[in-house]
Amino acid sequence: MDMFDRLEATIRARRDAGDAATSYAASLFAKGRPKIAQKLGEEAVETVIAAMAQPDKIVSEAADLMFHLIVLLADTGHTLDDVRAELARREGVSGHDEKAARPR
Repeated sequence: MDMFDRLEATIRARRDAGDAATSYAASLFAKGRPKIAQKLGEEAVETVIAAMAQPDKIVSEAADLMFHLIVLLADTGHTLDDVRAELARREGVSGHDEKAARPR
């Protein structure tokens, strides 16, 4: 099990039985999907800012971004395996072609 799988398992455990007073992930689940999505957006912006102005901070910001993405995936009933499967489906396909084939 890699780090992302362990993190996902911890986040799911906090979703199902975490104490919002002691667990940040549980507190996000308690606040609901709009708050989780907001936090993901904030972390995405911070990652972009780091890439442009503070590249030495991009790894830390990317870790925050990944954490919040996994929380959102868990909240929507999806997993990292779902993301892996989608990336595998796209493997070997031009990004331009894949995007053009998406339903509008």
